[in-house]
Amino acid sequence: MKLLIITGMSGAGKSQVANVLEDRGYFCVDNIPPQIIPAFVSMSEMGNEKLQKMAIVTDIRGGEMFSEISKVILEIKKKDIELKILFLDADNDVLENRYKENRRTHPLCDQQGLSLSDAVKKERETLKDIKKTADYVVDTGKFSLSELTAKINETIFGEAIGGLNIICKSFGFKYGPDSEADLVLDVRCLPNPYYVEELKSKTGLQKEVRDYILDFPESREFQEKVFDILDFSLPLYLKEGKSRLVIDFGCTGGKHRSVTFAELTAKHLKKQGYTVKTVHRDIGK
Repeated sequence: MKLLIITGMSGAGKSQVANVLEDRGYFCVDNIPPQIIPAFVSMSEMGNEKLQKMAIVTDIRGGEMFSEISKVILEIKKKDIELKILFLDADNDVLENRYKENRRTHPLCDQQGLSLSDAVKKERETLKDIKKTADYVVDTGKFSLSELTAKINETIFGEAIGGLNIICKSFGFKYGPDSEADLVLDVRCLPNPYYVEELKSKTGLQKEVRDYILDFPESREFQEKVFDILDFSLPLYLKEGKSRLVIDFGCTGGKHRSVTFAELTAKHLKKQGYTVKTVHRDIGK
């Protein structure tokens, strides 16, 4: 049996991660007090096939019952099962903003009458020991939902062809830089479809825009040079043990040139055998 206990800070995305694992065949249960987990383990030991791969979310919502988490984990480790602990985290300001945006209430605000800021700080202090014992710690504040899915698949299942997961991301400089980027390529030097009336409302996902951009010799040469440097450098990243690489393409608005080059680069790298995803951060703005 495989058991993954998902815990961590409230608002860090535990439910979303459970959805990812459910898609991978795990039986997932959300918001379970630690004391009930051994009951699920016992059911799996009775031969229930559905419970041979389980992901259980347990966290501070359990109130005082959650204080038993360390004791329960020690009991489970005595059994002949594969137990892993995934701890999801994010910076305090990220968590607070998520609660404000979703208009939800932090569990400790209700349980102990704390302000949101104090509740987040109190929870972090409460969880510091379980975080130290976790097998995996993922900072979800760095990822969009699609990127988080890729990160969980990489972390839990080790999915990376050749050992390297690549994200080709487009963004608009007018909306700020991407703090997660490993490489940033500025394509604002290339002809801009925005100033062509029939292309202005389209995006780099559409053939008309790509054809316009690549019709210029400087664009084609830029593409060749980008592919050359990536073909040279990616094996070096692998050699250094890099498991995830974010390649950003930036234009003014993140809608035309950057999208085109993110898509072209992803297609090229997939042919080389890499695991590649595309993310277009600002395409809808």
